[in-house]
Amino acid sequence: MKAHMVSANGASIPALGFGTWRLRDDTCTDAVQYALQAGYRHIDTAAIYENEQAVGKGVKLSGVPRDEIFVTTKIWRDFVAPEALIGAAEASLKRLGLSQVNLLLIHWPVPEVPLAGTIKALCAAKRKGLTRHIGISNFTMPLIEQAVALADEPLVTNQCEYHPALDQTKVRTTCFKHGLSFTSYCPLGRGDLFTHPTIAAIAAATGRSAAQIVLRWHIQQPQTIAIPKSAHKERIVENFQIFDFVLTDAQMRQISALATLNGRTINPDFAPEWD
Repeated sequence: MKAHMVSANGASIPALGFGTWRLRDDTCTDAVQYALQAGYRHIDTAAIYENEQAVGKGVKLSGVPRDEIFVTTKIWRDFVAPEALIGAAEASLKRLGLSQVNLLLIHWPVPEVPLAGTIKALCAAKRKGLTRHIGISNFTMPLIEQAVALADEPLVTNQCEYHPALDQTKVRTTCFKHGLSFTSYCPLGRGDLFTHPTIAAIAAATGRSAAQIVLRWHIQQPQTIAIPKSAHKERIVENFQIFDFVLTDAQMRQISALATLNGRTINPDFAPEWD
């Protein structure tokens, strides 16, 4: 099985990636190595995860050629000032053991730092060759509009929390208007999604697991990428086995109808005012 690619403003991104949040040390290295050997070609990390070195080790140990792997990392809030961003990107590359990442993101908007300087520095990181592509994460509709207007290099994705319990229609529509893809973090949401009657019924009807149903729902949507995480080999493999079946339009609508007003699970005190 092979993930299809999502095209966005010049980037070609595997629709299913492997997330590494909260994976550390050898557990992280082993999981990344196994995920790549299982077929994943997209690995997502961030400086704040404190696992870039372990991710880089897993990439090397996998035996998969570097040019076949799409690696994403993110600049943390403390380093989005223009005088700090380039150095932070270089530090990430050093920890990863790579000369370039495929995608560099601003992890969270920081209202105390003018966005113009941050986006200018992000674009400079691309021109400097530190990353092939650039993007944003946790940006709201107004912030997406501002970032696109300020950027003199194309932005290729906005990475945000997204799962059936959280409606992100407004943000997604804004992304697509500007040619950005949408990357879903925490794509499986809360564990209770797996036992929800709607998900359980579709899983039974298709002979698939609840996780596979939810991940298929993600990647079956236009311009959408999902990055589930797991430290367990059997779950890593199961999560990747979603490219040999299709949900019906009715099933897609049933899953989308699960969205609620309080479905968000990631909401730190520094988060923006969500749309």
